[in-house]
Amino acid sequence: MLPASWSGWRRSRVSLTGPDGLRKQLTRTLIETALDEEMAEHLGYEKHGAAGKQTADSRNGVRPKTVLTETTGPVEVDVPRDREGTFEPVIVKERQRRLTGADEMVLSLYAKGLTTGEISAHFAEIYGASVSKETVSRITDRVLEEMAVWQNRPLDEVYAAIFIDAIVVKIRDWQVANRPIYAAIGVTLDREKDILGLWAGAGGEGAKFWMSVLTDIKNRGVKDTFFSFAGASGRVLEYSPYPYRVLPPGRPGPGQGQRRTP
Repeated sequence: MLPASWSGWRRSRVSLTGPDGLRKQLTRTLIETALDEEMAEHLGYEKHGAAGKQTADSRNGVRPKTVLTETTGPVEVDVPRDREGTFEPVIVKERQRRLTGADEMVLSLYAKGLTTGEISAHFAEIYGASVSKETVSRITDRVLEEMAVWQNRPLDEVYAAIFIDAIVVKIRDWQVANRPIYAAIGVTLDREKDILGLWAGAGGEGAKFWMSVLTDIKNRGVKDTFFSFAGASGRVLEYSPYPYRVLPPGRPGPGQGQRRTP
């Protein structure tokens, strides 16, 4: 089951990076997941935990807050509150209105192929010494759960077209490195966009990587598409079971490029 904040995402003609795109919805989910774990550390028990009945302080609903991101613009999130009013959020501080670096972080975190260590390193950089290592670990585990739901959701059986392209983002492990995030975008038979998935690469991906991407799409229910297009790497389509075209750099769109026979 997808989180409530993602309701309607799949059939809303959603783009990946625009002001109303998938990145904004993932940003909201990521922030709210982290805030929920921050509140759990503050109170000393998990949400709906039995221990909450034996403490003086407890959760007291949420309040809406809008933060500005560099690419997706304003993102509205629900910040949890406690009855005593002593909770001080860290990932989005009390008077903080601008969230820097969130756009790249969200894409990299929700892409398949990142290790748990890389995901944990992102949160460790955000929080520093503000929260305990145990809390960073719990936030990482919660985000991994949310990611798995989104990454493994079932897809349509048939798409009119599937596009594969890349966005280069900064990913942190022991050091920061630029890595490509490959996005597969399906166009449904109703002409609506469906973000099929995100995959983290290292650059110069080979047969094994592309076969895993295509197998993932197939295993989640896609049986056929009229055309597949690739702007990021034409090589992916050499392993495609679907008809395809390779797009010339800088000219994405149906009908362009040279037709190849699978």
